[in-house]
Amino acid sequence: MKKLFLWAVLVTAAMPSMAQKVKYSVSGTYANNGEKIYLIDKLKDAAIDSVVVSGGKFSFNGTAEKDAFMGVRAEQKEWTTIFFNDGTPVVVNVNDSTLKGSPLNERLTKYDIEQDIPSRAFRAKVSKMSEAEIAAQAEELMAEINKRLDRQIAFANKIFKEERNSLIPLAFADLYFFDNGVEEYDKLVQENLVFSKHPYLKKAKEYIAEQLQPKDSPKMAFVGQQYSDLEMADQDGKMHKLSELVGEGKWVLVDFWASWCGPCRAEMPNVLEAYNKYHAKGFEVIGVSFDEKKEAWVKAIGQLKMPWLQISDLKGWQCAAAALYKIDAIPDNILIDPQGKITDRALRGKPLHKRLNEIFGE
Repeated sequence: MKKLFLWAVLVTAAMPSMAQKVKYSVSGTYANNGEKIYLIDKLKDAAIDSVVVSGGKFSFNGTAEKDAFMGVRAEQKEWTTIFFNDGTPVVVNVNDSTLKGSPLNERLTKYDIEQDIPSRAFRAKVSKMSEAEIAAQAEELMAEINKRLDRQIAFANKIFKEERNSLIPLAFADLYFFDNGVEEYDKLVQENLVFSKHPYLKKAKEYIAEQLQPKDSPKMAFVGQQYSDLEMADQDGKMHKLSELVGEGKWVLVDFWASWCGPCRAEMPNVLEAYNKYHAKGFEVIGVSFDEKKEAWVKAIGQLKMPWLQISDLKGWQCAAAALYKIDAIPDNILIDPQGKITDRALRGKPLHKRLNEIFGE
């Protein structure tokens, strides 16, 4: 009898970790009759069902994992209205992306729409512009994109702080890891938060890790190797080499960027903050531009207020650095130690500060 009781206890204790199916009931309205509506599994990043809108209405019924991260998207719309399969029926208005359901899902929808307001306004603005107008206002538009990304990242950090006892942070996990580093995943799991063991958190972490540092990318083979020297001209036409700074007892970040690269410009304030904090302790930065137009390159240096050495051969993707360090996307960078060894690659956001703190301390 005792053995039977113990077996029952063990089985019951194991149940939470086993897959648990929950019925879902998803219905809604959409003005475009005849258009397909898709039910999305966000973990698989794929449609698991579809239906044609009839009489302005649609519905899905079935079962999925408890708290599965799901969504509804119309065939001709980019926006996906997201929700968690918590057992409460979901009613989606695809026309305005709103949702009625459990308090959790209604709060999630509110947050998701709120964080996208700047993006929607930007898309609407650009859609009314001609190609000539877009080209003429390229720098202003790029600056607006950078500000929008900053707001989205700040919003994600806020959600992770205020909604730590719900599943909602999962929807903003990619932005959170992008800013704070994928190392935060282990900390979140250790804290045993409501969302820590959800499989989508791991998916978001792996996605950002792949974006920042693809482990199977040929360019990662440079980590652990001695750097190769590079010679290019600065804004005044004077030739410079990386070896002018590398090997002088300093840690050198070689930053690959371009004036036309939005993510590069968005990252520059972070690099500047690191430079100002650690330069006196032996940290140097060398900017290597993938620009083709000198005027745009020089103007960006002034706008972004970068005080470090800048060099370029003004050959864009055909520049010497691209072939030498197998650069297929920017922003990118390499960190070189005082002995000339490349120790890190693609350090961005908070991971850059974390690594420099390990080297120089506070």
